[in-house]
Amino acid sequence: MTSEKEHNHNHSHHHKHEDAHSHLPSDPELRVKAIETLLLEKGLIDSETLDELIDTYENKIGPQNGAKVVAKAWVDESYKKRLLEDATAAIRELSYQGRQGENMVVVENTPDIHNVVVCTLCSCYPWPVLGIPPTWYKSDEYRSRTVREPRKVLSEFGVNVDPKVKVKVWDSTAELRYLVLPMRPKGTEHLNENELAELVTRNSMIGTGLPENAK
Repeated sequence: MTSEKEHNHNHSHHHKHEDAHSHLPSDPELRVKAIETLLLEKGLIDSETLDELIDTYENKIGPQNGAKVVAKAWVDESYKKRLLEDATAAIRELSYQGRQGENMVVVENTPDIHNVVVCTLCSCYPWPVLGIPPTWYKSDEYRSRTVREPRKVLSEFGVNVDPKVKVKVWDSTAELRYLVLPMRPKGTEHLNENELAELVTRNSMIGTGLPENAK
């Protein structure tokens, strides 16, 4: 199957990507692992509590930041324009910044294009707006198959993209990370910004999901 991957970096950049990714985790992951080991050894937390904390930051606290960025873009056209032109600066306007989010690009889903994000060489991920990357995002299967057969992978996530819609795969790197701006759900004109943010899911900002429908 022909890959629909968006080739957005050249050969020399690819080597930079490889050099920046070793078999060791990135600095934040090393620190997290060290803290985890220390806390477990001292008996300050148990593994079950740790799992709950990880789940909270992976699925709730972290993605809430990105959801607020998306919701603001949905209601504020001028902010959306800034976000698409200079995502790093626009995201910083909402005070979301830091390691793993220094250089951001936001790609917009439209009726004609569906975007999905992957990191083919490891697990580069925009921590300031999405929190901790989910386990599946770091898996060899997701990293390789998303490039080769993106539509099939998306269907396994429950996202069935119309054959007329182009699928673009964006490869995050140590130098550049992507966030998907999903389409605003229909029938949400009556909702305010905070209510809209509640509809934005983590996966919809990766491209492997869609926002929830308004109730």
